[in-house]
Amino acid sequence: MALALWGAAAQAQQRPDPIGQTRRSAIGAAAARVAPAVVSVNVVRRERTMPRDFFEQMMLPRGFERRVEGLGTGFLVSADGLIITNQHVTGGAEQIVVTLRDGRDFPARLLGEDDQTDIAVLKIDASGLPVAPIGRSRALQIGDWLVAIGNPYGYLLGNSEPSVTAGVVSALGRDILPGENQTGLYVDMIQTDAAINPGNSGGPLVNTDGEVVGVNAFILTQTGGSVGLGFAIPIERAMRVAQDLRAQGRVRRGWVGVEIAEPQAQSSEWRRQPGVVVRRVAPGGPGAAAALKPGDVIERANGQVLRNFLGWEKALLDLAPGDTLRLTVQRAGGDRDVSLAATDLPSASAERVTLRDLALVTVTPDIQAERGLAVGRGALVVTAGPGWQRTLGLQPGDVIVQINNFAIARAEQVQQVVSYLSGRQAMRFFFARGGQLISADMWGTP
Repeated sequence: MALALWGAAAQAQQRPDPIGQTRRSAIGAAAARVAPAVVSVNVVRRERTMPRDFFEQMMLPRGFERRVEGLGTGFLVSADGLIITNQHVTGGAEQIVVTLRDGRDFPARLLGEDDQTDIAVLKIDASGLPVAPIGRSRALQIGDWLVAIGNPYGYLLGNSEPSVTAGVVSALGRDILPGENQTGLYVDMIQTDAAINPGNSGGPLVNTDGEVVGVNAFILTQTGGSVGLGFAIPIERAMRVAQDLRAQGRVRRGWVGVEIAEPQAQSSEWRRQPGVVVRRVAPGGPGAAAALKPGDVIERANGQVLRNFLGWEKALLDLAPGDTLRLTVQRAGGDRDVSLAATDLPSASAERVTLRDLALVTVTPDIQAERGLAVGRGALVVTAGPGWQRTLGLQPGDVIVQINNFAIARAEQVQQVVSYLSGRQAMRFFFARGGQLISADMWGTP
């Protein structure tokens, strides 16, 4: 009897389990196909430390800085070492080291980063590397299985093997209301309940065919850990941005010269506002050529109903120079269809002034309209290297309006004033960010 039972148990173990085998092969095969191309992104940045109390104010030297290490994930998209990750992983980094799945470390160069889409591109000097297969996020359907791959907590886990979590497509086309300090636009996002943990940012979101369909970006949580609300950037957007960053170090975006009115900050009506209201039309821009006027209500963009301002941002985010934006506009109770031919961003075609790794352009009416700036004069920060970010807290999009007692109206004035004051006296920079005026002190140049 015992022998018979043992034989039956052995046969049961050898008998194939179609359901279990299918489940394992779908998730396991997808992870196995992409995991070799997943890397760990280790960054070092320096941050100014502000005194927390009177004792620290007396003990810490002025401008005290501390070394801060950060961690994220990325994935290889070319055999010669091109890597996609999140911009919030690389932002302000003065040193980046990439660790491959086999444990090898490589210093990485930042080819470019785009804070609007939260995408950055790195390059390591290597060849013959595994490449992640690229899929289509537009082929996803709600309920499809997904795999998130990343490196949570990095070296704390003792090796460089990436972690895998699984879930489903919870929703598609999610638009997230921007937070207070958020610079990126998280629109048209993929929502998943696959766990995205600290350190997973920039890692691939993979379909069951083993193809990357998104770049894991962030979670919504009140606990700090995953609660099943993860969001990923569609891979089509990430690849387009990566191609621009690799080719020219910046993203070419279309400009239409139309500024819309912002929703009421404390109003819950932003979700249900019918269309968006035109606030300003830049003279000589595409919007002016199409005879748009302040007060017009834009109801549709490229056939999509605009239910709130995020729909407008979504229409512009993936617009390239030369693309046509088709609008349905309501004016005086009637609707009319107009087409706008997008041009290059005024700030992209403007002459740049470079001071070490600080790139500036003069604020013009077109640039003010493009960026929605609160000030109409000064020097717009296009890019700011780690030294400027660390010393002054400067960020792309800030507008320098004054240095000590010198008012700044043009970008070249920043270069002239800094050159004159450097080594003579400390410099206090005044710059506008949103509706705030911020000041910071600096001696010399970073």
